[in-house]
Amino acid sequence: MDTASRTDVAAPERWWPSPFGEHDEHGMLNHITDATRAAALQSVRDGRVFDLGRVLDERVPVFPGRAFHQTLVTTAHHANMGGVGENTVNWISEVISGTTQLGTHLDALSHLQIGDRGYNGLRVSDIATPGGVRALGIETVPQIITRGYLVDVSAAHLGPGDVISTDAVAALDPRPGDAVLFHTGWGRHWDDAPTYLGGEPGPGLELAAWLVAHGVALTGCDTWSYGPVPAEHPTRPFEVPQTLNAKHGVFVVENLDTSSLAAAGVTEFALVLTFPKLRGATGAWCSPIALV
Repeated sequence: MDTASRTDVAAPERWWPSPFGEHDEHGMLNHITDATRAAALQSVRDGRVFDLGRVLDERVPVFPGRAFHQTLVTTAHHANMGGVGENTVNWISEVISGTTQLGTHLDALSHLQIGDRGYNGLRVSDIATPGGVRALGIETVPQIITRGYLVDVSAAHLGPGDVISTDAVAALDPRPGDAVLFHTGWGRHWDDAPTYLGGEPGPGLELAAWLVAHGVALTGCDTWSYGPVPAEHPTRPFEVPQTLNAKHGVFVVENLDTSSLAAAGVTEFALVLTFPKLRGATGAWCSPIALV
């Protein structure tokens, strides 16, 4: 096959401009308004808080090529010779290096592409710089408060490559801007990195289309990616998050800890997801909370 033929085969259909405008960077989060945020918070009755984030350290399971390092900076403490001033004030701090694409994190719409184009048809060559992306960075994403649903499919004892279908959400009727999270039970392997990273269950392409059709703004699982691994179609890896992120502007959060929420039988809640505004980053560490 010659180069021209390969290009023709690989060329994706055009999915841009976004229905929210050719310069949009917020995707499905455009559906969240002051009114929907207020409604989500008004649904809180007991004031219970469920932390959906994992502890981040150097031992977390990571996708190959990613790493997290933290080092205490004690030079000031030593230089202060016991403390500064009559009150002998002292301090220590740390230096952190690593990718934002590990631990519990939110993917920006710059994270995944189809070929060389991402959300709204933006080309990697046009937005990528050595210091980060000049569009679709995590700093462009609004902080998130919305109504959330938890879909618990752990009773099915799903394994690597198992697909969550639309049957799992038959009872749901989310409104545009809502979040739908999935408790697969795979998070029980968090402390066993080879097993945790060896594959995962997840929503399939049919369910992804359902989320898009309902205007869901954010989705996530207790897994290291999103969607089944191995993929439904073995030669099309990570097609589910790719479709949601690049084509439709649905935000994805990974490595959630949904175990306590599922154990409490909670299915609906107010989701609060905030994150550091790292200019040009393709994602951000976060610790979402569910308020009930």
